[in-house]
Amino acid sequence: MIPFNIPPFIGTEETYMKKAIMNRKICGDGEFTKKCNAWIEEHTGTAKALLTTSCTHATEMAAFLADIGPGDEVILPSFTFVSTANAFVLRGAAAVFVDIRPDTLNIDEKLIEDAITPRTKAIAPVHYAGVSCEMDTIMEIAGRHHLKVIEDAAQGVMSTYKGRALGAIGDYGCYSFHETKNFSMGEGGALLIRNPEDVLRAEIIREKGTNRSQFFRGEVDKYTWMAPGSSYLPSDLNAAYLYAQLEQADTIFDARMNIWNRYYRELLPLAEKGCLELPTVPEECGHNAHMFYVKVKDLDERERLIAYLRKNGIYAVFHYVPLHSSPAGKQYGRFHGEDRYTTAESERMLRLPLYYGLKDEEADYIAEKVTSFWK
Repeated sequence: MIPFNIPPFIGTEETYMKKAIMNRKICGDGEFTKKCNAWIEEHTGTAKALLTTSCTHATEMAAFLADIGPGDEVILPSFTFVSTANAFVLRGAAAVFVDIRPDTLNIDEKLIEDAITPRTKAIAPVHYAGVSCEMDTIMEIAGRHHLKVIEDAAQGVMSTYKGRALGAIGDYGCYSFHETKNFSMGEGGALLIRNPEDVLRAEIIREKGTNRSQFFRGEVDKYTWMAPGSSYLPSDLNAAYLYAQLEQADTIFDARMNIWNRYYRELLPLAEKGCLELPTVPEECGHNAHMFYVKVKDLDERERLIAYLRKNGIYAVFHYVPLHSSPAGKQYGRFHGEDRYTTAESERMLRLPLYYGLKDEEADYIAEKVTSFWK
């Protein structure tokens, strides 16, 4: 069986983890945590990056920093992972879902403004498959209505929009380093902060509400409880695992892009015949080959294709069940406008295996079996 995903592994992870152990500091903000933060800052241009225990926790921190609270509303797509909504619901806010674009599966920027009410506090665009939302429009709307923009760039590390790194465009950006992502620390994430004035408050929230970070920098003579917060620091062991991959980010990027391009090239004849649709990447977007998906006719055809591929030793999967159709989505959110594409497109979409280490011949075999399904 060709699995859907294998966590990335470069080979220096164990060496760096052993070094973290020998440093006698394996808790948060050790040598490798700082190196990962610096790498993100250098490669994105964000004012500050803070490694976190997950992208979920990075988004929760962003909700803290944006002062999201009871009675507020946050606009986001329904076609996303639950964490995008959970971060705001946990603060007492309501999730307001709007429809997606059928081409990129990202939030439809043309529908956002109509969903704004006096209670709207933020917009949370999700860069699906590492392909950027239409950020110029979203930032312009947010500016006119005095809203925060919290980018869910969980899938967008090393992706760009008009040359700007995803996650560094809005007020806050959230990365994921889960084992299914291009770069992994098992479980982990990062918060990107655009405004330097937010950094100190973010450090306090991340350190259980204390000024512990200032204490270790020698800026205060003792640390104390300053505000509500939680423990969002990952172990430096996890950071050491991640940093080994960030050092080889271009190698991983190139390998994934090779597979992505291979799929696209070999499945293009099927798309030209109208059997399926291939991913759309707008000209202004630089993607990171996070995933390769196809869209088939309907739910029934997708289920038959999944079964056919598994019969041939290939583990392909679908993705999110739209949040607005879930029990929690109905309780804590609402869908604004018409669901023209969210449900329909989610039922057509199928993800093919794509990971660092997938061999060319395996990708060719997968493309061959997808093609043979229609034959």
